[in-house]
Amino acid sequence: MAPDSATGSGPTARRLVLGSQLRRLREASGISREDAGYAIRGSGSKISRLELGRVGFKERDVADLLTLYGVTDQSEHEAFLNLVRRSNEPGWWHRFNDLMPSWFQDYVGLEESAARIQTYEIQFVPGLLQTEKYARAVATQGRPEFPEDELDRRVRLRMQRQKLFTQPKAPRLWAVIDESVLHRPIGGREVLREQIQFLLDATAMSSVTLQILPFELGRSGAEGAFTILRFAEPELPDIVYLEHLCGALYLDKPDEVEVYSKVSHRLAVDAQTPEQTRKTLLKALKHS
Repeated sequence: MAPDSATGSGPTARRLVLGSQLRRLREASGISREDAGYAIRGSGSKISRLELGRVGFKERDVADLLTLYGVTDQSEHEAFLNLVRRSNEPGWWHRFNDLMPSWFQDYVGLEESAARIQTYEIQFVPGLLQTEKYARAVATQGRPEFPEDELDRRVRLRMQRQKLFTQPKAPRLWAVIDESVLHRPIGGREVLREQIQFLLDATAMSSVTLQILPFELGRSGAEGAFTILRFAEPELPDIVYLEHLCGALYLDKPDEVEVYSKVSHRLAVDAQTPEQTRKTLLKALKHS
Protein backbone atom coordinates (compact mmCIF):
# COMPACT_ATOMS: atom_id res chain seq x y z
CA MET A 1 0.00 0.00 0.00
CA ALA A 2 1.49 3.34 -1.02
CA PRO A 3 1.58 5.94 1.77
CA ASP A 4 -0.94 8.35 0.22
CA SER A 5 -2.78 9.09 3.45
CA ALA A 6 0.00 11.33 4.77
CA THR A 7 -0.36 13.85 1.95
CA GLY A 8 -1.91 16.60 4.08
CA SER A 9 0.17 16.10 7.19
CA GLY A 10 3.23 17.87 8.53
CA PRO A 11 6.75 16.40 8.32
CA THR A 12 6.60 14.75 11.74
CA ALA A 13 3.43 12.85 10.89
CA ARG A 14 4.87 11.84 7.51
CA ARG A 15 7.86 10.24 9.26
CA LEU A 16 5.51 8.33 11.54
CA VAL A 17 3.38 7.13 8.62
CA LEU A 18 6.41 6.13 6.59
CA GLY A 19 7.99 4.30 9.53
CA SER A 20 4.81 2.40 10.37
CA GLN A 21 4.34 1.28 6.76
CA LEU A 22 7.96 0.11 6.49
CA ARG A 23 7.48 -1.85 9.71
CA ARG A 24 4.41 -3.58 8.31
CA LEU A 25 6.26 -4.46 5.10
CA ARG A 26 9.19 -5.86 7.08
CA GLU A 27 6.98 -7.95 9.34
CA ALA A 28 4.97 -9.25 6.36
CA SER A 29 8.24 -10.34 4.77
CA GLY A 30 9.35 -12.14 7.93
CA ILE A 31 12.57 -10.12 8.11
CA SER A 32 14.14 -9.25 11.46
CA ARG A 33 15.21 -5.73 12.40
CA GLU A 34 18.82 -6.90 12.52
CA ASP A 35 18.71 -8.28 8.96
CA ALA A 36 16.98 -5.15 7.70
CA GLY A 37 19.60 -3.02 9.43
CA TYR A 38 22.41 -5.00 7.85
CA ALA A 39 20.87 -4.39 4.41
CA ILE A 40 21.18 -0.62 4.85
CA ARG A 41 24.60 -0.72 6.49
CA GLY A 42 23.13 -0.15 9.93
CA SER A 43 21.78 -2.02 12.94
CA GLY A 44 18.52 -3.32 14.32
CA SER A 45 18.29 -0.29 16.58
CA LYS A 46 18.52 2.00 13.55
CA ILE A 47 15.56 0.17 11.97
CA SER A 48 13.66 0.58 15.23
CA ARG A 49 14.27 4.35 15.24
CA LEU A 50 13.22 4.61 11.59
CA GLU A 51 10.05 2.61 12.15
CA LEU A 52 9.12 4.82 15.11
CA GLY A 53 9.66 7.97 13.03
CA ARG A 54 12.30 9.22 15.47
CA VAL A 55 14.90 10.08 12.82
CA GLY A 56 14.98 11.35 9.27
CA PHE A 57 15.03 8.97 6.30
CA LYS A 58 17.54 8.66 3.45
CA GLU A 59 16.11 7.85 0.04
CA ARG A 60 18.79 5.21 -0.57
CA ASP A 61 17.97 3.42 2.69
CA VAL A 62 14.25 3.36 1.94
CA ALA A 63 14.83 2.18 -1.64
CA ASP A 64 17.05 -0.65 -0.38
CA LEU A 65 14.48 -1.65 2.26
CA LEU A 66 11.66 -1.68 -0.29
CA THR A 67 13.70 -4.00 -2.51
CA LEU A 68 14.49 -6.21 0.47
CA TYR A 69 10.79 -6.37 1.38
CA GLY A 70 9.82 -7.41 -2.13
CA VAL A 71 8.17 -4.17 -3.26
CA THR A 72 8.78 -4.21 -7.02
CA ASP A 73 6.12 -1.85 -8.37
CA GLN A 74 7.89 1.30 -9.62
CA SER A 75 4.98 3.64 -8.85
CA GLU A 76 4.85 2.36 -5.27
CA HIS A 77 8.60 2.86 -4.94
CA GLU A 78 8.19 6.46 -6.13
CA ALA A 79 5.31 7.12 -3.73
CA PHE A 80 7.48 6.04 -0.81
CA LEU A 81 10.47 8.06 -1.98
CA ASN A 82 8.29 11.14 -2.49
CA LEU A 83 7.11 10.79 1.10
CA VAL A 84 10.76 10.52 2.21
CA ARG A 85 11.50 13.84 0.52
CA ARG A 86 8.46 15.51 2.07
CA SER A 87 9.13 14.06 5.52
CA ASN A 88 12.58 15.65 5.49
CA GLU A 89 11.25 19.14 4.75
CA PRO A 90 11.79 21.41 7.77
CA GLY A 91 8.65 22.52 9.58
CA TRP A 92 7.84 26.21 10.11
CA TRP A 93 9.28 25.87 13.64
CA HIS A 94 12.75 25.11 12.22
CA ARG A 95 13.84 28.73 12.64
CA PHE A 96 13.16 28.45 16.40
CA ASN A 97 15.26 25.29 16.87
CA ASP A 98 17.88 27.12 18.91
CA LEU A 99 15.18 27.98 21.48
CA MET A 100 13.66 24.51 21.74
CA PRO A 101 15.07 21.30 23.13
CA SER A 102 14.78 18.43 20.64
CA TRP A 103 11.96 16.78 22.61
CA PHE A 104 9.79 19.89 22.22
CA GLN A 105 10.54 20.17 18.50
CA ASP A 106 9.00 16.72 18.15
CA TYR A 107 5.91 17.88 20.04
CA VAL A 108 5.38 20.99 17.89
CA GLY A 109 5.57 18.81 14.78
CA LEU A 110 3.04 16.35 16.17
CA GLU A 111 0.77 19.15 17.36
CA GLU A 112 0.71 20.63 13.86
CA SER A 113 -0.27 17.24 12.41
CA ALA A 114 -3.00 16.35 14.92
CA ALA A 115 -6.69 16.29 14.10
CA ARG A 116 -7.71 16.56 17.77
CA ILE A 117 -5.78 17.90 20.77
CA GLN A 118 -7.03 17.07 24.26
CA THR A 119 -5.22 18.82 27.09
CA TYR A 120 -5.52 19.18 30.84
CA GLU A 121 -3.69 21.97 32.70
CA ILE A 122 -3.39 22.59 36.42
CA GLN A 123 -0.99 25.56 36.66
CA PHE A 124 -1.26 27.66 33.51
CA VAL A 125 -3.60 28.41 30.65
CA PRO A 126 -2.72 25.92 27.86
CA GLY A 127 -0.10 27.34 25.49
CA LEU A 128 -2.48 27.30 22.52
CA LEU A 129 -4.86 29.61 24.42
CA GLN A 130 -2.39 32.06 25.97
CA THR A 131 -2.31 35.77 25.18
CA GLU A 132 1.00 37.33 24.23
CA LYS A 133 1.42 39.08 27.60
CA TYR A 134 0.47 35.97 29.56
CA ALA A 135 2.90 33.87 27.50
CA ARG A 136 5.65 36.39 28.20
CA ALA A 137 4.92 36.25 31.94
CA VAL A 138 4.97 32.43 31.94
CA ALA A 139 8.27 32.38 30.03
CA THR A 140 9.98 34.64 32.56
CA GLN A 141 8.68 32.92 35.71
CA GLY A 142 11.75 32.11 37.78
CA ARG A 143 13.99 33.21 34.89
CA PRO A 144 14.18 37.02 35.00
CA GLU A 145 17.62 36.91 33.36
CA PHE A 146 16.19 35.95 29.95
CA PRO A 147 17.63 38.23 27.20
CA GLU A 148 14.86 40.38 25.73
CA ASP A 149 15.41 39.20 22.14
CA GLU A 150 15.25 35.53 23.18
CA LEU A 151 12.10 36.20 25.17
CA ASP A 152 10.51 37.91 22.15
CA ARG A 153 11.25 34.90 19.96
CA ARG A 154 9.87 32.45 22.53
CA VAL A 155 6.63 34.40 22.64
CA ARG A 156 6.50 34.58 18.83
CA LEU A 157 6.89 30.80 18.71
CA ARG A 158 3.89 30.38 21.00
CA MET A 159 1.81 32.83 18.99
CA GLN A 160 2.81 31.05 15.77
CA ARG A 161 1.55 27.75 17.21
CA GLN A 162 -1.87 29.36 17.71
CA LYS A 163 -2.18 29.91 13.95
CA LEU A 164 -3.17 26.24 13.80
CA PHE A 165 -6.74 27.40 14.37
CA THR A 166 -6.77 29.70 11.34
CA GLN A 167 -5.94 26.87 8.91
CA PRO A 168 -8.64 25.37 6.65
CA LYS A 169 -8.41 22.01 8.42
CA ALA A 170 -7.87 23.31 11.94
CA PRO A 171 -7.52 20.67 14.65
CA ARG A 172 -10.17 20.50 17.35
CA LEU A 173 -8.91 21.59 20.76
CA TRP A 174 -10.59 20.26 23.89
CA ALA A 175 -9.09 21.81 27.02
CA VAL A 176 -9.88 21.27 30.69
CA ILE A 177 -8.34 23.88 32.99
CA ASP A 178 -8.19 23.70 36.76
CA GLU A 179 -10.18 26.59 38.28
CA SER A 180 -7.13 27.74 40.25
CA VAL A 181 -5.57 28.93 36.98
CA LEU A 182 -8.22 31.68 36.78
CA HIS A 183 -7.09 33.09 40.12
CA ARG A 184 -3.32 32.89 39.71
CA PRO A 185 -2.27 36.43 38.68
CA ILE A 186 0.68 35.51 36.47
CA GLY A 187 2.00 38.77 35.06
CA GLY A 188 -0.32 40.82 37.27
CA ARG A 189 -4.06 41.48 37.45
CA GLU A 190 -4.38 43.25 34.11
CA VAL A 191 -2.58 40.43 32.30
CA LEU A 192 -4.87 37.91 33.97
CA ARG A 193 -7.99 39.90 33.06
CA GLU A 194 -6.92 40.06 29.42
CA GLN A 195 -6.21 36.33 29.48
CA ILE A 196 -9.63 35.46 30.92
CA GLN A 197 -11.29 37.63 28.28
CA PHE A 198 -9.32 35.77 25.63
CA LEU A 199 -10.58 32.46 27.01
CA LEU A 200 -14.13 33.80 26.85
CA ASP A 201 -13.61 34.76 23.21
CA ALA A 202 -12.12 31.32 22.50
CA THR A 203 -15.30 29.60 23.72
CA ALA A 204 -17.06 31.04 20.65
CA MET A 205 -14.63 29.29 18.29
CA SER A 206 -16.12 26.21 16.63
CA SER A 207 -12.81 24.35 16.91
CA VAL A 208 -12.39 24.92 20.68
CA THR A 209 -14.16 23.24 23.60
CA LEU A 210 -13.22 24.65 26.99
CA GLN A 211 -14.19 23.30 30.42
CA ILE A 212 -13.23 24.42 33.93
CA LEU A 213 -12.60 21.81 36.62
CA PRO A 214 -13.98 23.31 39.88
CA PHE A 215 -11.82 23.68 42.99
CA GLU A 216 -13.76 21.12 44.98
CA LEU A 217 -13.23 18.29 42.49
CA GLY A 218 -9.45 18.15 42.70
CA ARG A 219 -7.77 16.37 39.83
CA SER A 220 -10.40 13.76 38.89
CA GLY A 221 -7.83 10.98 38.80
CA ALA A 222 -5.19 12.94 36.89
CA GLU A 223 -1.73 13.04 38.47
CA GLY A 224 -0.73 16.14 36.54
CA ALA A 225 -1.00 18.01 33.25
CA PHE A 226 -1.08 15.97 30.04
CA THR A 227 -2.02 16.20 26.39
CA ILE A 228 -3.44 13.55 24.06
CA LEU A 229 -2.80 14.00 20.36
CA ARG A 230 -5.14 12.17 18.00
CA PHE A 231 -4.57 11.91 14.25
CA ALA A 232 -6.82 11.49 11.24
CA GLU A 233 -4.43 9.02 9.59
CA PRO A 234 -5.29 5.44 10.59
CA GLU A 235 -1.57 4.56 10.55
CA LEU A 236 -0.82 6.94 13.40
CA PRO A 237 -1.45 5.91 17.00
CA ASP A 238 -2.83 8.32 19.57
CA ILE A 239 0.02 9.84 21.55
CA VAL A 240 0.06 11.03 25.17
CA TYR A 241 2.53 13.86 25.85
CA LEU A 242 3.86 14.38 29.38
CA GLU A 243 6.33 17.16 30.06
CA HIS A 244 8.74 17.26 33.00
CA LEU A 245 11.69 19.42 34.08
CA CYS A 246 14.30 17.50 32.12
CA GLY A 247 12.35 16.55 29.01
CA ALA A 248 9.17 14.83 27.96
CA LEU A 249 7.56 11.42 27.58
CA TYR A 250 5.62 10.24 24.53
CA LEU A 251 3.32 7.31 25.27
CA ASP A 252 1.77 5.45 22.35
CA LYS A 253 1.20 1.91 23.64
CA PRO A 254 -2.56 1.21 23.52
CA ASP A 255 -2.80 0.25 27.20
CA GLU A 256 -1.01 3.43 28.27
CA VAL A 257 -3.10 5.67 26.01
CA GLU A 258 -6.24 3.94 27.29
CA VAL A 259 -5.42 4.98 30.87
CA TYR A 260 -5.23 8.64 29.87
CA SER A 261 -8.27 8.38 27.62
CA LYS A 262 -10.30 7.17 30.61
CA VAL A 263 -8.99 10.05 32.73
CA SER A 264 -9.90 12.47 29.92
CA HIS A 265 -13.42 11.08 29.88
CA ARG A 266 -13.68 11.45 33.66
CA LEU A 267 -12.45 15.05 33.43
CA ALA A 268 -15.05 15.85 30.76
CA VAL A 269 -17.79 14.44 32.99
CA ASP A 270 -16.63 16.11 36.20
CA ALA A 271 -15.73 19.51 34.73
CA GLN A 272 -18.25 22.25 34.13
CA THR A 273 -20.12 22.17 30.83
CA PRO A 274 -18.99 24.71 28.21
CA GLU A 275 -21.97 26.92 29.13
CA GLN A 276 -21.20 26.71 32.86
CA THR A 277 -17.58 27.43 32.01
CA ARG A 278 -18.58 30.68 30.30
CA LYS A 279 -20.40 31.75 33.46
CA THR A 280 -17.35 30.90 35.58
CA LEU A 281 -15.10 32.89 33.24
CA LEU A 282 -17.45 35.89 33.41
CA LYS A 283 -17.46 35.70 37.20
CA ALA A 284 -13.66 35.42 37.33
CA LEU A 285 -13.36 38.39 34.97
CA LYS A 286 -15.63 40.46 37.21
CA HIS A 287 -13.61 39.69 40.32
CA SER A 288 -10.10 39.75 38.84
